[in-house]
Amino acid sequence: MNDRETSMEEGVRLFRLSRWEPALTELLKVDAGAFSPEEAADLAYYLGLCYTKLDRYDDALLYLEQVVTSSPDPLRLYQCRMTLAYIYAITGRSKLAEFELGRLVDGGFESVQMFTTLAYAAWSQRHYQKAVDYYEKALDLDDNNATALNGLGYILADSDLDVPKGLRLCRKAVEKKPQNAAYLDSLGWACFKNGDTGEARIWLRRALDLAPRQKTIREHMKVVVAPD
Repeated sequence: MNDRETSMEEGVRLFRLSRWEPALTELLKVDAGAFSPEEAADLAYYLGLCYTKLDRYDDALLYLEQVVTSSPDPLRLYQCRMTLAYIYAITGRSKLAEFELGRLVDGGFESVQMFTTLAYAAWSQRHYQKAVDYYEKALDLDDNNATALNGLGYILADSDLDVPKGLRLCRKAVEKKPQNAAYLDSLGWACFKNGDTGEARIWLRRALDLAPRQKTIREHMKVVVAPD
């Protein structure tokens, strides 16, 4: 086995152990110049995922886009397009996120993660009813999915589309993951939108204790504790 193959195997091994930094170090040692197209796509795949795990999104995009234009593996294409959509959504490029997910829909792929990411992208563009529709599709596939319950509940409460239902869904999400700061924040905000400032403060305080630097939680708490 040559040095190139050794570094590739070691990088993949470290990646599977969730050791992102050392995995990336090993993979970057690999000279892909003599790789076949399939081997080069494998390397780009693992580099893209490592960079994603390390929140180095611009670097991740460079490699993941190589994979979606060259890999013949449908499962790998699905994962890479989902990862691209995630990166685009959380970095404010919602239209690009929708484009990637639309490609998956056209290819016949459906999953809870796909619909929740589409919903988040729609919400980011203030397309609230569209976001609701996507979250409901996610719940059609898994009616106990905490991400979909929380996302749908928050939108229904925050946009005043259906505050009581939003509150119920947020409670259900917190019941499933009581230490999730984002879910606690959603529940607190839904309580506030439902007119219960006292309970809202309780949940928002718990959320803030878990994630004291989270901007949205701090903003919600500021509104809730503001004097009339």
